[in-house]
Formats: sequence, structure tokens, C-alpha cells
Amino acid sequence: MRAIRISEFGGPEVLTLVDDAPEPTPGPGQQVLEIDAAGINFADTHQAENTYLAPTSLPMIPGAEAVGRLPDGRRVVALLAGGGYAERVAVAPPVAFEVPDEVSDGAALALVLQGTTAWHLLHTSARMTPGESVVVLAAAGGVGTLAIQLARHLGAGRIIAAASSPEKRDLALQLGADVAIDSRTEDLKAAVEDANGGKVDIVLEMVGGTTTDQSIAALAPFGRCVVYGMASREAPSPVDPRRLIARSRAVIGFWLAHAMRDPGRHLGAPMRELLALTASGALTPVVGGAYPLSEAPQAHIDLRGRRTVGKLVLDPRA
Repeated sequence: MRAIRISEFGGPEVLTLVDDAPEPTPGPGQQVLEIDAAGINFADTHQAENTYLAPTSLPMIPGAEAVGRLPDGRRVVALLAGGGYAERVAVAPPVAFEVPDEVSDGAALALVLQGTTAWHLLHTSARMTPGESVVVLAAAGGVGTLAIQLARHLGAGRIIAAASSPEKRDLALQLGADVAIDSRTEDLKAAVEDANGGKVDIVLEMVGGTTTDQSIAALAPFGRCVVYGMASREAPSPVDPRRLIARSRAVIGFWLAHAMRDPGRHLGAPMRELLALTASGALTPVVGGAYPLSEAPQAHIDLRGRRTVGKLVLDPRA
């Protein structure tokens, strides 16, 4: 079986195409999925260099999501513990979701991990209510493009998108942001407050470093900064609880793995909603690029270099 194998930790150069990967062995209740397309996530770049939250063992086939056909012909998109960068993978029914004909492979891949992340960021962690202001950092990325649309769908009062290029900021505005600011500005806090006419209620943050520091500083009383990544690979300043108390602010971490393990916060309801919204045209997942399996290293280079938008897809047949 063709697959991308990682045998040593490092950057994109450690992603190696092989044609002798072992066929997947399904566990109890699992089925083998014939993969039509696999998703690429920023977390994959952390796994490759062994800086991800979950421990990684070698050798491994990366890839946390895939869409394709089960033996009975059903078309599903599935979350995986790994193995998506391949021609086939074993999937578990609780995290495999049937895809309507109106939803493309790329759109389905955008929803199953990044879409459910955006959903939980707003619903579960931020507990957004209509009329609140929402700042979406990395607004042109896979989570950001969906978070903008979902915040609008939920009745956000003002949506402020932050992105690193004019093209990305234009995309954020097209998707429903009220204003788009340059994420590279030195004084992000001031830019956010100017865009909102004051401090903000919610910030969705995945950059890390001083971006997290300034995001917290821009929060209004009872504001929430939800941190779900650290793309810069730089840690923010330690959070002093006294400073949170002084403004009744909250800093909340989010990792989708915990929602997957919690029966009360499982992905079934969010996925049904997201797929229905997409099928009806109310939600538009952005597919930013498709790569042959052999170009997985280039996909990681482009992703780490912030040269991409929306969801990136691998074609295992190419």
C-alpha cells in the first residue's frame, strides 16, 4: 500500500513516500476505508517533529481524517488516530459520518476536525451569545474560515478577523467578517480594540507567544480567550490569576480530543449540523489546495510558511 511514512522526527523532509506500507488491520467493530482524499492539519506538522500534545511513536503514518468508501459502498468522512496519508485505513463507526451527495470530499474533510473544532470553540468553550464581539485569529485557516461563518450564523455582534496578507483579509471579509486587521501588527491589542470600538468579548487564538498575551489584554470584563493551538511554537507569558480577577477575564484551553472522549460533547450533533449547513449552502468550507500523496512534504512546507488558506487535501491516488 502507498503511504507517507515517518521514521524519524523532524520537519517536512521526514515525510517519505513508500509503496510497501502494511495493509490496515481493523480492530473490533472497525472497517477498512478506501480513501479518496485525506486531510492535512497543522497538528500534523507538530506530530512530525514530536511537539504535539499527544505522544507520538515511530514509525507512523500521519493523518487524522479521511473521506472515502466503506466495503458496503457508503461514503463517509472519518476522524482517525493516524494513518490518513495512505490508500486505506481502518475506521471506527462512532467517528465515521455519512456524507451527503451535495458535500464535496474537500468540504467534508474541512468539517470533521476543523469544523467541529470551530463549533466547539464557540459553543462549548466560549459559550458565545448573540450580540457578542468575536475575534478570529488565523482567520484564513481551516478553523478560522469556518469560525467566521459559524459566529455570523450564531448572531455575533461584530466579527474581527486577523490575517497576515491582504488576500487572506479579503477572504475573511467575503466569509462574513465585519473588519479584517493585519495579524502582523506589533500592537495587536490596539488594532483589535480600534476595530471593535473597545475591548472584545471573545478571542479564538491559536498562534501563541505575544499574540496570546495581547489577545488576553484586549478582553472586556467577562471576556474569554480560547486557546486551541500554538502555531508560532512560542509560549505566551505565564497567566497571572490576579490579572484575570482584576478584569473578570477567562483563558480557556481547548483540544478536540477531549470532546471526542466525552459522551455529552461528542461530535455527532456538531457534524450533523455542519453537514446540513454545508449541503444547504449556508456554510461554505474553503478548500485551499489539493496535493498528490507524493507532495505531502511540500504541503507541510506551505502550511508552516502560512502560504495556504482553508483546508488542504491529499490525493492518495496521485
